[in-house]
Amino acid sequence: MSRPLLPPRELRPYLDELVHRTRAVCGPHLVSVLAVGSLALGDYRHGRSDVDVTVVVDRSLPRRALPELADALAHPALTCPAAGLELVAYPADLAAGPSGEAGYLLDLNTGPSLPERVSYDPREAPAFWYVLDRSLAHQCGLPLFGRPVRDVIAAPERPTVLAALRASVREHTEGEGHVADNRVLNGCRSVVYCRTGHWFAKRRAAEVIAASEEAFRPLVTDALRSFERPRESALTLPGPAVRDFLAWVAARVDEAVEAEGGRTG
Repeated sequence: MSRPLLPPRELRPYLDELVHRTRAVCGPHLVSVLAVGSLALGDYRHGRSDVDVTVVVDRSLPRRALPELADALAHPALTCPAAGLELVAYPADLAAGPSGEAGYLLDLNTGPSLPERVSYDPREAPAFWYVLDRSLAHQCGLPLFGRPVRDVIAAPERPTVLAALRASVREHTEGEGHVADNRVLNGCRSVVYCRTGHWFAKRRAAEVIAASEEAFRPLVTDALRSFERPRESALTLPGPAVRDFLAWVAARVDEAVEAEGGRTG
């Protein structure tokens, strides 16, 4: 039997304090605290990766507690040792269903390499980020406190996830502020999800695509080399090659949608 995945040693004191402060603010309304993203996939890279955390609370949590929680966890009030903290708090009733909504109560981005952002209104953000967040959390969320992940986070339905992937690829193609290597590696992960129905770590997904798609192997290899570096010193990847790759990724997602009978939601 495999041993349960543990957070990297350099993050454990930080995560312990994050859970302690979250419990102090939320009290009996706290259901679960889960590590997601690269931590849950076993692909955290110190100095490059964010710490991704999902918090599930009972909807009876007083609204005043949300700004208190954001203040308690914001860097540098709680010094983040990673590139940043991306924390999303969901109400338990929404998280327990296969929702295609953003649906969060709190979305907090903070840390030394992240633009500071606090939102309490899910209408302020595109829903696709949160659908993908919950899909990955359901598959492999790492419990830090409370009830097990499968008890509290439902898997969004595949057509809903594919629609979210469509929007994600569009954002990485057209949006500003994304590191080029991350755009490529997220594209690799999107294609591997379409093929397998499972989330792979970015580097593992990139290895799969590099092995199977000779035309894109040089770009994906360069993206992997860049991903080994701190975010501030990422390599410059050729823009036309990145756009061509993301157009190919978009076509693979469209094929997966068509295979589902065109149902997305």
